Amino acid sequence: MNIHEYQAKRLLAKYGVPVLKGSVAYTAAEARKAAEDLDGPVWVVKSQIHAGGRGAGRFSKDPDGKGGVRVVKSVEEVESNAAAMLGSILVTKQTGPAGKQVNRLYIEEGCDIAQELYLSLLVDRDSSKVTVIASTEGGMEIEAVAANEPEKIVTVPIDPVLGLMPFHGRKTAAGLGLTGKQASAATKFLMTLYKAFVDLDASLVEINPLVVTGAGAVVALDAKMNFDDNALFRHEDLLDLRDEDEEDPKELEAAQNELNYVSLDGNIGCMVNGAGLAMATMDIVKLMGGEPANFLDVGGGATRERVTAAFKIILSDPNVEGILVNIFGGIMRCDVIAEGLVSAAKEVALNVPLVVRLEGTNVELGKKILAESDLPIIAADDLGDAAKKVVAAIEEAA
Repeated sequence: MNIHEYQAKRLLAKYGVPVLKGSVAYTAAEARKAAEDLDGPVWVVKSQIHAGGRGAGRFSKDPDGKGGVRVVKSVEEVESNAAAMLGSILVTKQTGPAGKQVNRLYIEEGCDIAQELYLSLLVDRDSSKVTVIASTEGGMEIEAVAANEPEKIVTVPIDPVLGLMPFHGRKTAAGLGLTGKQASAATKFLMTLYKAFVDLDASLVEINPLVVTGAGAVVALDAKMNFDDNALFRHEDLLDLRDEDEEDPKELEAAQNELNYVSLDGNIGCMVNGAGLAMATMDIVKLMGGEPANFLDVGGGATRERVTAAFKIILSDPNVEGILVNIFGGIMRCDVIAEGLVSAAKEVALNVPLVVRLEGTNVELGKKILAESDLPIIAADDLGDAAKKVVAAIEEAA
């Protein structure tokens, strides 16, 4: 789960992470009031969307104008810029060409920036450790730094038993070129950041940029937080921060039906049981010349109702030109999948090719249910055969 910058800063501030003063605004009038409550003479008007690159982004109706983060010098400018930004579509590298509508802003006090740095905590899957990633190249995409100047990235793994110790902070500060009071401030900053990361079951906390002010303070100028969805049952307060307007409607509906769904850019809808099998299915679809439209894992214990919901979600994607169902029945029974498919296909007009490969528990019963459904279902013997048939069926239909 993702949250907005202002929400992340509020959470981090509770742990003692230094952040600037600011307020969220949903209207231009609220933005002006927020600016009046902050010390000037400089304010920053920040678009709040779940995507990075806001400052370098452009609004679709004004591609050559100002970006999604604007520095202004009067409350009047705060109000006028807020009026122009709210309700507009902001396009960044991470949103894609469709962009995202700006429905809220964060009005923040200005900052005397002496130096911009990068700092993040994430779960390193290779080492199974929370890891500190730091760089002197703040304000830039860390992927670009890693590709072009890898020597400027400092990586500090944290032993899960010991946790983050002061020497980790000193090593990170040294990698950032900080000394004296700034090194001490950076160490304290990292210690509080780590506590927030662990307590809140975060999967990522990114401070980009982490700034050193003219007065020598170390402050989070921006903040991004992602959370482990599997741990959200422990954090009802975090669930309240969810902004459903920022989520793909199909992914949101899938989550409500306990389905693992990720929307992609292809034209072949995939319904599979098991994450590993789903990944393999997408790989083979691409190998056969197709492009998957989604990742969808119905899980090992899916019900007929959940399968029906999954089928409807796939068909709600206008880019889907064919569907591949690949089920290996272990815990999941093939007849349950078949009943769900038949039920969904009868409720929703099925106007694209449907290829089904079933194997495992109650496979013969499942095939019998599909055969007697009078639906135009294309049966496949194995996964390779299924991928070939769905790609061929789409080409034939075109």
